[in-house]
Amino acid sequence: MEEIEFSMDLTLVVRQIQWGMRAEQGAIEKVAIHPETFDPALTTMGGEPPRGICGSGMIDLISELLSAGIIDRSGRFASDLRHSRIRKIRDEWAYVLVPADQTPANEDIVFTESDLKNLIYSKGAVYAGFTTLLREAGLDFTAVDHVLIAGGFGQYLDIEKAVRIGLLPDIDRSKFRYLGNSSIVGAYMALLSEEYRREAREICHAMTYIDFSSNPRYMDEFTSALFLPHTNLEMFPGVA
Repeated sequence: MEEIEFSMDLTLVVRQIQWGMRAEQGAIEKVAIHPETFDPALTTMGGEPPRGICGSGMIDLISELLSAGIIDRSGRFASDLRHSRIRKIRDEWAYVLVPADQTPANEDIVFTESDLKNLIYSKGAVYAGFTTLLREAGLDFTAVDHVLIAGGFGQYLDIEKAVRIGLLPDIDRSKFRYLGNSSIVGAYMALLSEEYRREAREICHAMTYIDFSSNPRYMDEFTSALFLPHTNLEMFPGVA
């Protein structure tokens, strides 16, 4: 069977989020929200006081906001909820993740509607990439044997929560595999082995490039993916 490779990098998106930061000391990497009190339980890298939130933490946060009913499937905040953590900040709704007195910067760490919109567009782009490539090849997710998740971001990713928001497909979880920082490992392999360099060239020359910007199917798939997890819940039976 031919191999189909998907690549995603949310690093640039994280930088566009008000309190987004790299996965380093003090970054919130895991979030769980109590469904009744709406209070969060947080894990930060290194156990340091929270300074911001990294990519894996944002995926956790969106999933938890959705599960708690603080946001709906379209990404809108439930403005009728009366809670100190859900408030308007500069004319948009936001969730207060960490109050100012618990942060080194002495400022509230918040997650706003704009932040949420940016991430929904990003996860929609990623998922649309999956479905477009598969359909261009005449396949669907039942034909996928493995989903390889690479990069520093990927090793902290909670698969269930990534599926719940529609970032990853709702398929057998045993098909997901973490590779870690594969770019560095690949560079070492190519540097030290002529055989691996030859294999890398062969893979490069055998690849087919699909330009999403000019592909009409991609825009349809992208629009459909701008819900949590998707407009078509039949594609996410485990979530529904």
